[in-house]
Amino acid sequence: MSGDWILLVLVVWPMLGAFLSYGIGRRGKNGRNLFADGVVIAEFALLCGLLVRGLLSGNGGVSGMALPELNFKWEGFCGLGLTLRLDGFRVLYGLVAAFMWMTTTVFSREYFGHYRNRNRYYLFLLLTLGATMGVFLSADLYTTFIFFEIMSFTSYVWVAHDEKEAAMRAAGTYLGVAVIGGMVMLMGLFMLYHTAGTLQMDELLEACRQVRPEKSGVLYLSGALMLFGFGAKAGMFPLHIWLPKAHPVAPAPASALLSGILTKSGIFGILVVSCNIFLHDSAWGMAVLLLGVVTMLGGAALAVFSVDLKRTLACSSMSQIGFILVGIGMQGLLGEENALAVRGTLLHMVNHSLFKLVLFMAAGVVYMNLHKLDLNEIRGFGRKKPLLKFCFLMGGLGIGGIPLWSGYVSKTLLHESIVEYTALTLQAKAGMAVIGSPAFFKTVEWLFLLAGGMTVAYMLKLFIAVFVEKHPEKQDEFDREYKKYWNLESRLAVTIPALLLPVMGTLPSIIMNKIAELGQPFMRGENPLHAVHYFSFENLKGGMISIGIGLALYFGVIRTCLMRKRKDGIREYVDRWPAFLDLEERIYRPVLLRFFPWFFGGICGFLDKYVISGIQGAFLGISGAVCQFLDTYVVETAVKVFMTVTAFGSRALDHMTDGIIVLARRTTHRQVKRPKKKVMRDRFAYAMGHFLDGCADLLNKTVRKKHPIRKSYVPNLIELEEETVRTNRIINGSLSFALMLVCIGLILVLLYLLWQR
Repeated sequence: MSGDWILLVLVVWPMLGAFLSYGIGRRGKNGRNLFADGVVIAEFALLCGLLVRGLLSGNGGVSGMALPELNFKWEGFCGLGLTLRLDGFRVLYGLVAAFMWMTTTVFSREYFGHYRNRNRYYLFLLLTLGATMGVFLSADLYTTFIFFEIMSFTSYVWVAHDEKEAAMRAAGTYLGVAVIGGMVMLMGLFMLYHTAGTLQMDELLEACRQVRPEKSGVLYLSGALMLFGFGAKAGMFPLHIWLPKAHPVAPAPASALLSGILTKSGIFGILVVSCNIFLHDSAWGMAVLLLGVVTMLGGAALAVFSVDLKRTLACSSMSQIGFILVGIGMQGLLGEENALAVRGTLLHMVNHSLFKLVLFMAAGVVYMNLHKLDLNEIRGFGRKKPLLKFCFLMGGLGIGGIPLWSGYVSKTLLHESIVEYTALTLQAKAGMAVIGSPAFFKTVEWLFLLAGGMTVAYMLKLFIAVFVEKHPEKQDEFDREYKKYWNLESRLAVTIPALLLPVMGTLPSIIMNKIAELGQPFMRGENPLHAVHYFSFENLKGGMISIGIGLALYFGVIRTCLMRKRKDGIREYVDRWPAFLDLEERIYRPVLLRFFPWFFGGICGFLDKYVISGIQGAFLGISGAVCQFLDTYVVETAVKVFMTVTAFGSRALDHMTDGIIVLARRTTHRQVKRPKKKVMRDRFAYAMGHFLDGCADLLNKTVRKKHPIRKSYVPNLIELEEETVRTNRIINGSLSFALMLVCIGLILVLLYLLWQR
């Protein structure tokens, strides 16, 4: 291992704290809650210390606020090693993540007061913090992938926490998208490593520039695969399906983290690919831009139609991710003049994290009091709750892009980057290399403003429904809960981030520009050539157009088409989103759960029936024929030769012995009678030989007195029987040998098939 160990501590400390908190929780919940608070506060304090140390020791740079880098490398970890780095962007988003974990952990104490499985929740809450830190601190894509997958599996428990049918189904969707996206991303990493030879982020740009032109298609393919994987986590269309399903069923603190931070881990990966592999690549930028526009508009449309508080915020997250993707696309299109797009992308990432932290925790306050999220059932809950109303209003004004709130600053930068590129397309005839026409990018600009107007419309719908309108039946009950609906810790956890939004928006040159300077070197961005006047008429005009579109949509569409009168005359919200546009139910689940098993099952059945069986039959036939050939011609011939030689030798020795015995009998041992020893193992031969010898004696005494029979039949029959036995043994041995060869052949065929697999 080498480098600064403090980076490893930032990753390991929350994971270690997760298991310690679980053990403490087995003894008492108050001790666990305090310990979990201490873990996340320590993480935030450590990052603040690193930021201050970096600012004091740094000497600026091209961005004016560059931090000196800290590096850590663990050689050989999981093969390619583990590398971590801390620079301006990483410390910035590490701080954002730690701040969000700190506030949501404090808020969780009251929110989970009546929940089951709280110990499990805190365990996976802290494990996910460690994995998320690993993603944002990673210095190579392999390290990113490792922590990305850990984060996906640990955060799955958040979605499934309630263990109800809807929660388990949404959790299954979340896990399915995460696993498929992770595997596709891994395929892209393999291709990238094979083509470029490295996954180190600071080496990718130069390595990819050295790739031969004929292999550029492989780079684009690997980039598309990684975009698929990271986009799945970010909520990019058409991989957004988990967002509207997971947020309504997940606990509110978990929803704030899923929307505000975990989606940014996907954006982090897309930024790595876009700014290191396809830096200033107009074709790549156009592809990301188109995906961003569709995601931006699709999410906003879903939010306008939704009548569930947390589902609306979830669809809003999808739309805001689209805004960020538009900024990433514009970075590629603008090339070296992409300062506005770089700053707008970074600032909107930070803004969206804070927006959803405030809004989801405010929604959590509503849910932990009413245990309902339908706008018709929670209508009027916040009428006499001024602090909750203020916090939700700050989040709504910020995400709506209203001037003097932080969202206006980042959206203005993104809008101006589109306007800037539109002006460049008008100069295309002068020889400038641009892609697209002025009409196309003028359309993109108006779609951007339309999406901003739709954001104003659905946030206005939520605010009026919860904090302005009266509930037709339960308003008095809601108004009585004036001071009891949240405790001091929860108020602080929601109010502090809510106050940041107008402060950042009011002082953009002092706060927002410094944040942008801190993080823009990661995206290889530079300072703008001229200062941005955020409150000039031209910039305010874009914001005013979006606000006007939002008001028109709210009063012209939501209050008319998306509401209806009940029989008692009370108007209520209705969800008129067409059911056939549910991509999960209409496309993904039928394709993954029915079509793929049927299609690939049919292919496997065909292969098994015709191809694999044919291959197996061919191998078995060939091996059997070879074994039969060996047994018939080679082995049998060898056995016959062996038997002939053996028989010839045995007969020669036998005849030699018989000759010696006959000679002895006729000379020195003539008078010696032949011994008749019973051989127990040759009983049949001995009995038959004894019977034939008796017959010979009878004949010698009668008809053959002149020519007596002087031989004994017993040795001959014994020899005949033993030869028969030997022959049978040889035959049996030959068959066993052949069977043994067949078995060896089958084993070799089996080993070959396994090797081929």
